[in-house]
Amino acid sequence: MFRTIVPEAIARQPWHMLVPLAGLVCLGAAVLYSAAGGHWQPYALSHLVRFCLFLGMAFAISRLNREFFRFWAYPSYAGVIVLLVLVELLGAIGGGSRRWLNLGFMTLQPSELMKPVIILVLARFYESLPPSMTASWRGLVPAGALMAIPAVLVMLQPDLGTALAICFGGAVIMFLAGLPLSWFVGAGAVGAVAGPIAFFTLLHDYQRNRVLTFLDPESDPLGTGYHITQSKIAIGSGGFLGKGFGNGSQSHLDYLPESHTDFVFATMAEEWGMLGGLFVLLVFALIMRWGWKVARNTPDRFSSLLAAGMTVTIFFYVAINLMMVMGLAPVVGIPLPFMSHGGSSMMTNMICIGTIMAVNRWQRQPSGLR
Repeated sequence: MFRTIVPEAIARQPWHMLVPLAGLVCLGAAVLYSAAGGHWQPYALSHLVRFCLFLGMAFAISRLNREFFRFWAYPSYAGVIVLLVLVELLGAIGGGSRRWLNLGFMTLQPSELMKPVIILVLARFYESLPPSMTASWRGLVPAGALMAIPAVLVMLQPDLGTALAICFGGAVIMFLAGLPLSWFVGAGAVGAVAGPIAFFTLLHDYQRNRVLTFLDPESDPLGTGYHITQSKIAIGSGGFLGKGFGNGSQSHLDYLPESHTDFVFATMAEEWGMLGGLFVLLVFALIMRWGWKVARNTPDRFSSLLAAGMTVTIFFYVAINLMMVMGLAPVVGIPLPFMSHGGSSMMTNMICIGTIMAVNRWQRQPSGLR
């Protein structure tokens, strides 16, 4: 009955994912409204407007065929690399980092675009690589170079969180493509040895302080440990039901830094309690389950790697942000998808959603050409 009333193009959309996602965005808008002291500006209204605009973009992406993605994989990668180089030459500085390009009509963070693009280009690379060569140097060295170049450029900004996200997404694609597990174990062993060296030689002072604060936040609760300490207080004080909408003292009295961006989950947990936190986790679980199901049901290697990689990219955002605000990971400046205020993050995650929707449509149209 439903399909006879509603046009097929609308009825076949993954509403079982989109409706909970819209609910999560609305909760985010409510939290941002409260964080602004009960005002729609400057956070809540722009958050909703961006979601609507980028949702339209996601629907447009979902209509693209497989050949479009395959053709534009390498040009897209090259284009974002050029933008990252331009950031080093012309980028605007904010918060001690050079990460943004002022385009006049908007401020763009090219490193955000690289998160889905690295998934796209590696999926294209492994599709064209014969399976027999995947476990050889031909499956490792070129892919490693594709991943290392943008990661180094992003580290120069410096932006450790985004560089880790690029490497994580790329490593997952390499693993799913069939590279031997022993290589990843070996890389982990090398990382364990190189980690302490990099800690003292490559990281900036503020990045080292974040790691030390993560290990012992109570050592300087009013200094480097302030963010994590106040976040834990906000989350814990919310209890099971929360203090109520608009009654979060940590954010309203400015005890909680970045209450509308990196620590928006703490702002939410204080007012909406554990119930609000469970709702957030449930929606993300539904999105992850949907994305992984799409990836598993695809008939070809490119589509499967593409959908899995986009799902993992969203997962990385969620996992690191939630661990960060609860003191389980160092503060690396990664926003919570669909809740934190910020256009670049919303754009990246909606690109991922739109791409998974496209792969989902290809399953119904095996040729992928319509």
